[in-house]
Amino acid sequence: MGRSRYHVLGTQPHFITSTIVNWMPLLGQTKLVQIILDSLNFLQRQQRLTLYGYVIMENHLHLIAAAANLSKEIGNFKSFTARCIIDLLHKNKAEYILSQLEFYKLKHKIKQEYQLWQEGFHPQAILNEEIFRQKLEYMHNNPVRRGYVDEPSHWRYSSYRNYMGLPSLLDVELIDL
Repeated sequence: MGRSRYHVLGTQPHFITSTIVNWMPLLGQTKLVQIILDSLNFLQRQQRLTLYGYVIMENHLHLIAAAANLSKEIGNFKSFTARCIIDLLHKNKAEYILSQLEFYKLKHKIKQEYQLWQEGFHPQAILNEEIFRQKLEYMHNNPVRRGYVDEPSHWRYSSYRNYMGLPSLLDVELIDL
């Protein structure tokens, strides 16, 4: 991970943002989003990551998550999902997208041909219930603000449905708000 003005504080929940390079809208493809969901599910099952909330947009994702070593787990998550997504793009002969991922790769990344995720993940410690509620609301309303849906419950790639007691794509640790 690159140097950042953001730092992980212990094992408490953090609000995390990870963005595709050049804000490319790759996560509008269901198969690519499934890689993200499967990876988050794996980290949860292995008890390497506790997920309290999430939203996956077309070019970025937000998480509220905690881990014993959050930086390491998010780094592993981004590395693994990048490799899987790039492999799938190769398999599907998505040459234009691959050329963009090659073009936007940072010059110091000499051991790799492509870069999927922007550097860093901008962790912001959640220090109290008010901040937790604010970040969760911000996340869940992201698809509404973008005009994709009228109600947060209509966005399938979000933990909003978990908090409403509705079926969801990923389990999360619910915080009683």
